[in-house]
Amino acid sequence: MTTLLEAPHFVLVAGEASGDQLGAGLIDALRKLFPSAQFSGVGGACMLAAGLEIWFDAEELAVMGLFEVLAHLPGLMRRRKQVIAKSLALQPDVYIGIDAPDFNLAIEKTLKASGICTVHYVSPSIWAWRQNRAQKIGLCADKVLCLFPFEPALYHQFGVAAEFVGHPLADQFPLEPAPTFARATLGLPLSGPILALLPGSRNGEVQRLARDFLDAAALIKRAFPKLTVIAPMVNAQIEAVFDSQRLPEHSVVKIAQQAQLALQAADIVIVASGTAALEAALARKPMVVAYRLHPITYFLARQLGWLKSAYFSLPNKLAGRCLVPELEQNQVSGHALAELLIPVLQRKFVTFVENAEDSERMLSYLDMHLSLRQNADERAADAIAALLAPALENAKR
Repeated sequence: MTTLLEAPHFVLVAGEASGDQLGAGLIDALRKLFPSAQFSGVGGACMLAAGLEIWFDAEELAVMGLFEVLAHLPGLMRRRKQVIAKSLALQPDVYIGIDAPDFNLAIEKTLKASGICTVHYVSPSIWAWRQNRAQKIGLCADKVLCLFPFEPALYHQFGVAAEFVGHPLADQFPLEPAPTFARATLGLPLSGPILALLPGSRNGEVQRLARDFLDAAALIKRAFPKLTVIAPMVNAQIEAVFDSQRLPEHSVVKIAQQAQLALQAADIVIVASGTAALEAALARKPMVVAYRLHPITYFLARQLGWLKSAYFSLPNKLAGRCLVPELEQNQVSGHALAELLIPVLQRKFVTFVENAEDSERMLSYLDMHLSLRQNADERAADAIAALLAPALENAKR
């Protein structure tokens, strides 16, 4: 006879495209441990394909910044109540909040208080913003699954259970990138410089950064007329926002999804701060990372002392030094971005001489890749299964 815990019910809630990808990998890994498991919750196309019964699309939760959240607050609160009500009715064996801390943590706190096991997968960036949040997160989640090796220690000092599982992207990216294969697969020129633009996966991000990214592309193209500019688009909504910012005299090859291949194909990258900056590092690409919050959000963050880290990009945080250039708020402009990347193309396509900084950066990227390459999906599934172990033992008695 099949016991309840041999067919556990997992509720997973992801909040944007990157969380949707993480959730799909986790569902596949959990199904290997529990072939009869049920999965329901909030996700996107990837989690749907992996077998999630979707309550509503994760894109509804893809809101970034204090000011932006306030503008969408009524809808977010309504969806939060819906998730809580459905979860309490279902009584799942584990609730797994995937990133989206502003949405998930309050849900986790309510469910944990009701006796439902809760996991938060992907630590919020407490290393950059308000480290004392670690203690509050511990009141919400029975365990925090961390993607980066420096994160568990921040939780342990507050007595919160946290475990480093590695980053699934490091498992997906090859240790030896294949730019020629990527270009051929995407139908791009096999020779000549390629610039990849990744202005973000949220509407607000793209609206604040796309014009400067495109201005930079136009300036770089003046210096390198044979430049091909590509932009992977996570969905049609983001593509529409990007199109609204386009410069009429400049063409961009838009690529549906396939950010990993696009990054491998590129020679240089302009990228919004976040997961895409890590992807660019895993693809071993010179980059400039840009960050621009809504002005009110940024002002409050500075005034209230929320910004704690010397760096806001993941490559620099992981390296512990300024490995890649970072530009924030008013520093971001087409001219500033182009000025940082044109010398990289000159070294590669004009002088054919890498400098010591280029070589050191590539080695740092490789070290970063190896440290994060931990079979993350499987390790995350094992950590969740370990939380179920006591109940499994009781069910066998």
